[in-house]
Amino acid sequence: MLGLLKKLVMIGIVGGIIFVGVGDSFLPKPLSTYSRNTREIINEKMIGLVHNPKLKSPSAEREKQIENFK
Repeated sequence: MLGLLKKLVMIGIVGGIIFVGVGDSFLPKPLSTYSRNTREIINEKMIGLVHNPKLKSPSAEREKQIENFK
């Protein structure tokens, strides 16, 4: 019984990865939209975990440094 449960969990995980990863390329319309939206939400969450150094425009900062150097 435990072996069957492990197989079902693995099928669910692999199916979920395929659904999110490439589901919008081969699934019919409502499911393909769900797949794309899910992937976009996951991407936004993952990008949100990365440190975002609130930099101003790098070129403006460089211009300011050049003006201060003169």
